Amino acid sequence: MPDNTIKDFMNRKADEYNHPSFIVSDPICIPHAFTKKQDIEIAALFAAILAWGNRTTIIAKSKLLMQLMDNAPHAFCLHAEERELKKLLAFKHRTFNATDILYFVEFLKYHYTHHASLEAAFTQWMLPEDTHTENALRGFHHYFFSLEDAPGRTRKHIASPEKKSTCKRLNMFLRWMVRKDNRGVDFGLWKNISPAQLVCPIDVHVARVAKRFNMVTRPQTDWLAALELTEYLRQFCANDPVKYDFALFGLGVVEKF
Repeated sequence: MPDNTIKDFMNRKADEYNHPSFIVSDPICIPHAFTKKQDIEIAALFAAILAWGNRTTIIAKSKLLMQLMDNAPHAFCLHAEERELKKLLAFKHRTFNATDILYFVEFLKYHYTHHASLEAAFTQWMLPEDTHTENALRGFHHYFFSLEDAPGRTRKHIASPEKKSTCKRLNMFLRWMVRKDNRGVDFGLWKNISPAQLVCPIDVHVARVAKRFNMVTRPQTDWLAALELTEYLRQFCANDPVKYDFALFGLGVVEKF
């Protein structure tokens, strides 16, 4: 396909999947259950981190976690006492267990004690000349594990470009928080990261579609592949390349393209 034909096709698919009907069957439905900014941020972070495996299971587990937090995650993280935290001990999703969730809560309590929004956990590490969010993701990883009792096992749940990871789940979380349009899916709550700086989430499904359209030449599905894909998508829309995540996800996961 010529590039213009690919662009037109991707625009049509992005428009098809960037629609409120998409929300109910996607992990983004978890933060959409809330209206308070901090609740949305925390619910979105957990939903993104747990987005591993079957989407139905991911949504069910995320809803359970929010219920264990009394459907008020910000207040829970700030004020939960030992007897309330004990409710989390039985929670497990794949390799994410009680040790991990208790540390997440501890970090979130620490952060929200000092900041009004989770945005600062990412943006404080960015430089004025940054064209993408690599420094934000690197900085967040170090900051997240800066508390003295950070468990080693939890490190596998917060990816970093330093480890060559695609950072798929965190890039998805940033898309939810940063992108703003009139479609009602992404939240656009954060103003200090531009949609133009976002990196497209990539996994095996997205990589398969991207390679089929020659958007990615790198054989490994890693951080450099995520950057290569994003640079290609910038040719279609420099100000909002990650809107094509809707198209790539829909083609790869829903349509098995």
